[in-house]
Amino acid sequence: MPTILVLGGSGFVGRHVVTRLVASGWRVVVPTRYRERARFLLPLPTADVLEADIHDPVALERLAEGADAAINLVGILNETHRGDFERVHVELPRKLIDACRAARVPRLLHMSALNADAKGPSRYLRSKGEAEALVADSGLAWTIFRPSVIFGREDSFLNMFARIERLVPVMALARADARFQPIYVGDVANAFAHSLQDDRTDHRRYDLCGPKVYTLRELVAYVGELTGHDRPIVPLGPALSKLQASVLERLPGKLMSRDNLASMEVDNVCHCDFPVVFASSPTPLEAVAPSYLSPAAARSRYSVLRAHHGR
Repeated sequence: MPTILVLGGSGFVGRHVVTRLVASGWRVVVPTRYRERARFLLPLPTADVLEADIHDPVALERLAEGADAAINLVGILNETHRGDFERVHVELPRKLIDACRAARVPRLLHMSALNADAKGPSRYLRSKGEAEALVADSGLAWTIFRPSVIFGREDSFLNMFARIERLVPVMALARADARFQPIYVGDVANAFAHSLQDDRTDHRRYDLCGPKVYTLRELVAYVGELTGHDRPIVPLGPALSKLQASVLERLPGKLMSRDNLASMEVDNVCHCDFPVVFASSPTPLEAVAPSYLSPAAARSRYSVLRAHHGR
């Protein structure tokens, strides 16, 4: 059974990628700092969840031994401390590349981001662009994926707006005109799984987007309609947007940062069709979002939780 090392396998996208790989007959090694946080992967028959520090080069090389391919899904949207983007987005891929070379792992699949560019407007996009350059120069058989914002039941994008709209009477929205082309997490997972078995994807970069472009204002309004908390939206100008981001980045949870705001200076949309090589069409947002954002979906989840706890 072929073995795949997946960094970030316990995250939002990772759990879908790992599930898809197991269903395709792969053995998957998922390192995590705390095994309990990945307990939802434990029932998968060919997934090995191991406690390890993936930032330790020695531990990483040991994890890579015997693997047929490695997948890097690790990423952050905000820094807790200055330099976190460099540590997570640049230094970790560099360590993974070194580990793959040392352990003779020939294949590397890497999660980047749409608009990644070493000269981009934000530290997030610049760090993602630097990582792409490292992967492309690695000498491995690499594939890079560059998705727009990713949606799905456990996402931190649409769910964040749903939480905010439940709490506030009015939505003050920075960069309300920013454009996005959200991609379903299942489509991203399928692209990763397909690439492992298709040599045509070697040394290729793929932009991944859904079928429709939305402004941020349209997305927030749609979430409000689905949740039953449709709030008036007040677009903020540049100065107030920066002020709001500056305040929010200092609060627990960091709903937005000035770096996030800088990333939105570039439209988060694809300028090409969904890659034909993956032999599928991207899933519309409207086909999935109601299943986890609507009041009926929330009541269903609550009933499941009550039944699980015997109430």
